[in-house]
Amino acid sequence: MFKLIIFCVTLILSGCAAIVVPPVLQGLDSSVSQAIVVHPVSKNSHQAGLSAWQKQGQSWYRLYRVSAVIGRNGLAPAGAKKEGDGRTPSGIYPLGPAFGYASSIGTGLLYRQATDIDFWVDDVSSLQYNQWVSGRPAANSFERMKRSDDLYQYGIVIGYNTHPIIPGAGSAIFMHVWRKYNSSTAGCVALNQRYLRKILRWLDQRYQPVIILEQK
Repeated sequence: MFKLIIFCVTLILSGCAAIVVPPVLQGLDSSVSQAIVVHPVSKNSHQAGLSAWQKQGQSWYRLYRVSAVIGRNGLAPAGAKKEGDGRTPSGIYPLGPAFGYASSIGTGLLYRQATDIDFWVDDVSSLQYNQWVSGRPAANSFERMKRSDDLYQYGIVIGYNTHPIIPGAGSAIFMHVWRKYNSSTAGCVALNQRYLRKILRWLDQRYQPVIILEQK
């Protein structure tokens, strides 16, 4: 409760009252006590609203909401996400680990530092598809986890297409720093660095945090 109160006081929030609780929160597993909900502002839009929710007892409380961006072609219907389609997958997914360029950051999630030899494989023909690989990947296509810009300076892995991994169903879906407020992503969820760092400090693996990506 103390952590919830501090978080509410230190952010410019819309209040801690459980107002218009998304119905999907009520259907989550009882072990889940933290959730991030992302809704595109309209169908096929890359602009979205993001809200953070904490469960206390049997009630969910909205801590705050901010603007975010998603894939350039909006949100894919459930089960329809494909590699390279520019869409963010719909659904409910676990959050973590966190990652970034520093050796450590303030977060309750497991954390992994991204170095010059860390990559995420997006080659659908590779046995390492949709996996973080340290050292040269056995793949023809991959992205660097330590980019030349700040987009991955702070990030969180969204546990999409991981258990099992289905080749071609989409890879490298993260929460990360946005390029700017109106710049879409290739399929990730991105937001202002300031708020992403607040989210990282708030999230705690003990509360089994998830992200919910759905149309309103």
